[in-house]
Amino acid sequence: MNQQIATIRKTRSFLLEQIKNLGNEQFNQVAAGFNNNIIWNLGHMIAVQQGMCYKRAGLPALISEEFWEKFRTGSKPQGSLNDEEIAQIKDLFLASLDKFETDYNNKIFGNYTAWSTRHGVEMASIVDAIEYLPYHEGLHAGTILAMKRLV
Repeated sequence: MNQQIATIRKTRSFLLEQIKNLGNEQFNQVAAGFNNNIIWNLGHMIAVQQGMCYKRAGLPALISEEFWEKFRTGSKPQGSLNDEEIAQIKDLFLASLDKFETDYNNKIFGNYTAWSTRHGVEMASIVDAIEYLPYHEGLHAGTILAMKRLV
């Protein structure tokens, strides 16, 4: 499973490198043809990983409930985020994954509640979630890279 976590880390590190020179306006702009923005996608990737792994295992997430509501599946950007909020998301982008890897290695995800994604993928364990996450992160990485060209 650490290989999947390493894949997620590589994707996230690559994205941070790709967006490092973007300004607040670019992070918050909803490009033509899209219903969200770059910073929402970054926050969403964090929220989904935290929800799929921690919340489904009955464990406290690293993110606040407010963060969860702002970036969960089905949400959309509600106004612009300021520089401090953007910096927080960029910091959490890797820090949340580091914490997750430590927690996974410490085997704290034993009480996982089975569920199905909206695409019909069965998630019966933390292993299933870890195997699904690179797919989800890849979708949003592609979206971010497409948006970057438009903003």
